[in-house]
Amino acid sequence: MADLKCAVENCTYNEQHLCCKGDIMVGGKRACDCDGTCCESFVEKREGMDSFKSSVIHPSKTISIDCEAEKCIYNSNYKCHADHVDIKGCGACDCKSTSCATFQEK
Repeated sequence: MADLKCAVENCTYNEQHLCCKGDIMVGGKRACDCDGTCCESFVEKREGMDSFKSSVIHPSKTISIDCEAEKCIYNSNYKCHADHVDIKGCGACDCKSTSCATFQEK
């Protein structure tokens, strides 16, 4: 479990830079840098739609992260083993506009 800070404020799971989903998937199988990754769990927050937040009662500082980024030093058997993970994507409208800022190429 990683300590997660999410800067994607318009994601329905984001509450005070923490995630309410419980776990996330970082995509980017062939990524060579953080811009080649994305948070595949991103769901754009829409006016009046708060139903996804109920997945977890409270936002969590630590979270399980599945990771497809094979070239990242923190990826081991498709699980992220970084102590701290930053997800960025201010103003994202889809998952491709997000990224894992913690990615480091092997």
